[in-house]
Amino acid sequence: MDFLPIFMNLKGRTCLVVGAGEVAFRKVSLLLEAGASVKVVAPEFHRDFTALYGIIRVHESFQAQHLTGVVLVIAATNDSATNERVSELANQMNIPVNVVDSPELCSFIVPSILDRAPLMVAFSTGGASPVLARMLRAKLETMIPQGYARLVSFCAKFRDDVKIRITESAGRRIFWENVLEGVVAEKVLAGDEAGAKKLFFTRLEQDYTATQGEVYLVGSGPGDPDLLTFRALRLMQKAEVVVYDNLVSKAILDMTRRDARRIFVGKERDNHSLPQEKINALLVSLAREGLRVVRLKGGDPFIFGRGGEEIETLSAQGIAFQVVPGVTAASGVSAYAGIPLTHRDYAQSVIFTTGHLKEGTLNLDWQSLSRPGQTVVIYMGLAALAEICRQLICHGLSADMPCAVVMNGTQPDQKVVTGTLENLAGKVSLAGLKSPSLIIVGEVVTLRDKLAWYR
Repeated sequence: MDFLPIFMNLKGRTCLVVGAGEVAFRKVSLLLEAGASVKVVAPEFHRDFTALYGIIRVHESFQAQHLTGVVLVIAATNDSATNERVSELANQMNIPVNVVDSPELCSFIVPSILDRAPLMVAFSTGGASPVLARMLRAKLETMIPQGYARLVSFCAKFRDDVKIRITESAGRRIFWENVLEGVVAEKVLAGDEAGAKKLFFTRLEQDYTATQGEVYLVGSGPGDPDLLTFRALRLMQKAEVVVYDNLVSKAILDMTRRDARRIFVGKERDNHSLPQEKINALLVSLAREGLRVVRLKGGDPFIFGRGGEEIETLSAQGIAFQVVPGVTAASGVSAYAGIPLTHRDYAQSVIFTTGHLKEGTLNLDWQSLSRPGQTVVIYMGLAALAEICRQLICHGLSADMPCAVVMNGTQPDQKVVTGTLENLAGKVSLAGLKSPSLIIVGEVVTLRDKLAWYR
């Protein structure tokens, strides 16, 4: 994080703007909207300033004494020497300073703002690309209508009522989330605040107890956070506890609630940090504490993710749960590697299997895996790659059959090694590939050179 995003109360406080051109005019207007008392220092003022009232105009060049008594300063002149001097003096006096278009001289950044007061959303790229920040704001303009200003004000009116009625913080949080995701919020957004208020207090007077939580079994996909579903992201933001696997990328973990408790239960080959039975028991225990728990799994929870075992336990113990499918590694990784799983000319079917079976044995249906005209995707098979290739050749596939191993698929450090059943194991060893890796066997691998778009 390059800058700490904060919201500063400037009402009635003196701010200084050095410069009085078009850019300075925009900054002064912004400060006035925030309720600041604004002093503007410049030898000459742009004509737009004639329409501004309530500012202090100082018709002279910047001097050090102009910083006396101000809580914030913005330098917006076209003279770099003046801007640098303003920055230097302000920093010496510990006054927050922004120099327009010079992030290296700034102690704070003026963000692009989406105003739904009292709801405020600010975007910043740290000065690297203000245009991109404005583009992102424009996208959210359509997603956060003006009615959200009414919704925030509505909630503010009744916070104390909720605190009195629901004394536990976890219970209050769940109550508010139900309000904001349900009919009450819809009535406020539609302008029916009277109806919303009546329904709000009806819900509040109900016997509200949060004695048991819920578990969300969420597939986080193969690594790229852009592949998360909207539902997955929504539940990740709701959960107070995150129980996550070794295959969940940091970028995805960072999208969970910042105040959520995080519990790592990841499994690696021959190194299980927590046995599956204890993971199942942990989920039950957390839910019985009244917590909402997101169980984050790499890929899809029902494809070699042992999700079925976990919800069997939850169901048997009477724990409420939801399952959110994710993009399984076979689909996501192959797409990012430029290898279609099926193709009319090369493969009319696809098989998913695992190269690391229960008890560590490798007893696969080699006859089925060795049929022509299909693609075979093998999860968790890197350690047994040489044996897998040998068995496929022994059961009828050509030693020249194209195949690939993809490490860290869909992520920035993705690495792909292609070869044949005869030489792939040697190539992978030479390249130093490690888990998590996916093995793809089939004629479709020959299309990679033509179709790869993410390398």
